This record gives sequence, structure tokens and C-alpha cells, in this order.
Amino acid sequence: MKDVLIIGGGFAGVWSAAGAVRAAREAGAGDALRVTLVDGGDDMVIRPRLYEDAPEGMRVALDRVLGPIGVRRVTATVTGIDTEAHAVRAVTRTGEELNLSYDKLVLATGSRLIRPDFPGARHIFDVDTLPAAAALDHHLRRLPAEAPSQGRYTAVVVGAGFTGVELATALGERLKAISGAQGATEDARVVLVDLADVVGPELGPGPRPTILDALDELKIERRLGRTVASVTRRDITLSDGEVIPAATVVWTAGMAASPLTAEIPGERDRLGRLSVDEYLRVAGVPDVYAAGDTALAAADDGRTTTQSCQHALPMGKFAGHNVAADLLGTAPLPFTPDPYATCLDLGPADAVYTEGWDRRVALTGPEAKALKKKINETWIYPPTDDAEQLLDQAGRFSNG
Repeated sequence: MKDVLIIGGGFAGVWSAAGAVRAAREAGAGDALRVTLVDGGDDMVIRPRLYEDAPEGMRVALDRVLGPIGVRRVTATVTGIDTEAHAVRAVTRTGEELNLSYDKLVLATGSRLIRPDFPGARHIFDVDTLPAAAALDHHLRRLPAEAPSQGRYTAVVVGAGFTGVELATALGERLKAISGAQGATEDARVVLVDLADVVGPELGPGPRPTILDALDELKIERRLGRTVASVTRRDITLSDGEVIPAATVVWTAGMAASPLTAEIPGERDRLGRLSVDEYLRVAGVPDVYAAGDTALAAADDGRTTTQSCQHALPMGKFAGHNVAADLLGTAPLPFTPDPYATCLDLGPADAVYTEGWDRRVALTGPEAKALKKKINETWIYPPTDDAEQLLDQAGRFSNG
């Protein structure tokens, strides 16, 4: 029996496991592979939804997804990878040290927020992980119990990219609901800060008018061309000296691939992502594949993949299929993602959906909002307690 070891329980990791099992069963060799997934948690976190209200519920038990298809799950934190020995070191919650061997490895440990180090950075929140998003949610719900202050119901979101815009447009509504119980709805205030001179610089000019209209409609203030100098529990000081009284500061700026990519002796880009070939094999490293936010793969129109679930889901399916094909001698499949698209939530101001790398606006208003709702609440969730449905979806390599 050959061992497929997958590190990471997010979108790419879960679909790598399902893809490997499906490919082995399709080849009539279901008993020839043992698929193991190792992750430090028990849940697949629906990370794209952590900017929403009640983030604690944005997860799916891994055992309900992987158990029905016979994937072995190891709850442990990986501490090292030896690609020459084909071994992975990990530590369980009880401190037990594990040594896990593999014939083929898929690294799918995602990305992480780059935390700043300015004075008072310990006071900032983020929505990068489930515990972090839950901490912000708990903080917001406790604001009415705080002593009245000028910035009690003011939130400053640092980073006007995809996550920052989605969070800022959602926060105003949440703050109004929370402050309304104290008759202080008018005190709710959201400020969006970015070093760039425009909102959403990486989103391009296509959706920007729609985004700006939404920010204006929701009365979200902007401080562009500026960054953060320092933060306290009661205010934030910007690089131009402006002090904004605020009890809530949320950082969304800057992402990097999982530090475990440094354990693989392959070429990496500035975000730490490993260069992979068309089959998602790490260039120059035998028997190692990467998928999701840890991988830099060719996409459509001569572009490369982005750190998003849009690419993580199919990359996982392709990587899982290809590790199984590699071990069983069947045909691998080159990674072929769907044409690029984005759907940005704008809170009470609906949403905007774009197509292509130049982000041509295709939908706005209630239609775009309905699409975003389907994406967030249905399409990105894996089937649970249903092996047949999960494996069927693992064989659908398009997100469409």
C-alpha cells in the first residue's frame, strides 16, 4: 500500500484528499492507496466568510467530510518536512511527537496574514483565522459594556483590498445593531485606511466606481495614501499625524504563504508560494505537490493563480487526482482553472461581480448579492456525511 500524505485541512487539502480517493477508486485500486490528512484543527474553516457576523459557525467538521470516504485524519501541527527522507514531523495536542512517512506529499497549508509591528500592534484585530475572527466578534458584542467614549463604536479597517472592503462594508451594519441597543446608532462609524491612493488597487479600475458608490452609500470614510503609526486601546494614529478615536482597529493588509513552504527546497515567489508545473508538482522536488495558497501555478490568459478559494478548490482536486495517478500509473490531468472572476460583498450595498483579469463588471446590485450568497453559503461548502456526493464533486474540476 502506498501512502499519500496531505498537510492542511482547508479547501485545497480537503479536496486533495477527496480527489486522491476518487482517482484511486476510479482506477479500481481503492485499496492500493492510504490517504492521510494532517491538520492542527478538527474543522475545515470557511475562511472567506470570517468577515461576517457570528464567525464561530463558519466551519465544517473534517470527520463529516473525510470520514465517509475513508481518509485517515491526524490532528497534529506539522513542525518539519524532510523531502529526502519522505518524512514529516508533527506534534499532537498532547505533545506527542509523530513521524509520518509518505510516498507522495501534498502541501496545502494555505496562507497567513502578515501582522504589523508598529507600537500598539497587540491591540489590533484581524479576521485571518477562526479564533481571530471570533475574538473580534466577541469584542464588538462587548462594546456596550465599555465606558462611554468618543470612539467606542468606531472601527478602523486597515487595508482597502478585497478583505478590507468586505469587512468595512459589513462592520457598519454590525456596529449600528450593537450600538442601537444603547440608543447610540449615530455613533457607529467605519474608517477605511490604505497606503495606496485608491481603494482596491489590486482590484483594478473596473469595479472601483461601484465600490466607491457603496462606500459613499454606507458613509464609510476613507484615509488613503496613509498607513498606521501606532495604536492604543482607544485610538489609532496615522502616518500623517491624524488621531482617530477608535475602540476597534482591524488589520487586513498583506498575505504570505504558509511558513511550511520554506521546508520544501523549491523555488518560491515573493509571497512564499512554491513554483509548480502543470500537474502541480513542485519544481525540482520529487514526490511533492502543492495546492491552494502555497502554490504558484499557471492560470488562464498567461497569468498565475491567486490566493483565493476560486483557485484552491480546483487545485486541490487536480493535485489529489495527480498524486494518485502518479502512484497508480494512470493518466495525470494538467491544471486548467476556470476563467478568472471575482465577487465582492458590499454589505447592505449589495455586491459586485467581475469577469476576466481586467475585472469587467458583469453584475451589480441584488443580482450580484444573490450570487455572492450562493458562493459563500453553498458552493464553497463540501458535502458532509455523503461519500458518493463528495467523490462525485471531486471529479468535477470546474467551479461552474
